[in-house]
Amino acid sequence: MKAGTRLALYGAGLAVAFGAAFGISGVVVPDSVVAAWTDRSTSDSHGGEHGGEQPGTHQPAGVSASAAGLTLSPVEAPSTVGAAGNLRFAILDDHGTPVTRYTRTHDKDLHLIVVRSDGANYAHLHPVLDPSTGTWSVPWTPNAAGSYRVYADFTPTGDDAEGVTLTRTVQVAGDFTPITPVVRTTAQVDGFTVVLNGDLVAGASSDLRLTVSRDGRPVTNLEPYLGAFGHLVALRDGDLAFLHVHPDGPEPAPGARGGPEIRFAAETPTAGRYLLYLDFQVSGTVHTAEFVLDAAH
Repeated sequence: MKAGTRLALYGAGLAVAFGAAFGISGVVVPDSVVAAWTDRSTSDSHGGEHGGEQPGTHQPAGVSASAAGLTLSPVEAPSTVGAAGNLRFAILDDHGTPVTRYTRTHDKDLHLIVVRSDGANYAHLHPVLDPSTGTWSVPWTPNAAGSYRVYADFTPTGDDAEGVTLTRTVQVAGDFTPITPVVRTTAQVDGFTVVLNGDLVAGASSDLRLTVSRDGRPVTNLEPYLGAFGHLVALRDGDLAFLHVHPDGPEPAPGARGGPEIRFAAETPTAGRYLLYLDFQVSGTVHTAEFVLDAAH
């Protein structure tokens, strides 16, 4: 993992024939709607570990099903609240062939993020690849209705390969009242208190410091998780463009402990509201703290 990682801002769908081969149900929302959001991207994004834009494009990550000659297939998913099932998909090359080899990044070949369109019900999942078919799958049971964005974040093989983030939308039937994200810099989760200090400034590097405590005492037994003491995902409110960061500093050694502070160097390309999700691990359990910040001009 590179030290001083900067916040990196991460088409249309593929052939119906492939979806049929997977038995895809009618839960996929047309991605033309998602593609229309890309006109809000800016040309002065600065690259981080995954680059400020999708490789070979001028669009931010996480707003398209296709980029860099790769496509996220339609996603098979449960379509009703409480229905246990799997998220099932493949990454296809420009010939429509499922990709079976990846470059491991942050301890995994592929990271899957699922979140409702209003920022609720976030989940960071790690699906399993069937190398014989190129199909990824992971259990997922939706606990609320709504439209969900599914992000596949990975790095292809190759010496010069860059990180790619592709997205699809799946629908879970039922009525729901969307939430309106409001600025929040303190999170309570599973008995932990996490405080975020720092400001986001569009077009400039910002130092974010997240401090973890429990019962008023600093937590100093944070465990390595995905090659770091914390893992941060951020989404731009509105188009849900994807930003992916890890904290400053070297990768912790196996068995090392950290905390109470985790630091991130964040660079946001545009002003606006951002939804941030911090994953951290203590005693083998991963916890997620959620925040909302505004990036100033």
